[in-house]
Amino acid sequence: MSSLIRHITIDCADPYALATFWAKALDGALADDDFPGDPEVLVTAGATGVLFIRVDDRKTVKNRVHLDLQPQDRTRDEEVERLLALGATLQGDHRRPDGLGWVTLHDPEGNEFCVERSAAERQTG
Repeated sequence: MSSLIRHITIDCADPYALATFWAKALDGALADDDFPGDPEVLVTAGATGVLFIRVDDRKTVKNRVHLDLQPQDRTRDEEVERLLALGATLQGDHRRPDGLGWVTLHDPEGNEFCVERSAAERQTG
């Protein structure tokens, strides 16, 4: 049998704070035994966990790997606005006049991620 991805792991300065942002962004949940100050915090959302681990090194360059989010119950633009309200910041707007494209955001620690069109938007255009 081949290997499966157990977690996507993100290095960060404050695992609990960043995991709280991502739990809200992904409509996920923190593990019951995770608390502020913990060196690692797990978010479960769907089939894959996202594990946040404290590291002393600060992020200095663009991520080599990033998450692409596809909204399930709202449009891309509605999801971008929701994530901005949660604390994300706009890095690049790649939306096109024809409705195609994506938006690149930064999470509260500066990690890049993208928001694509929803499945419903992909079917209509």
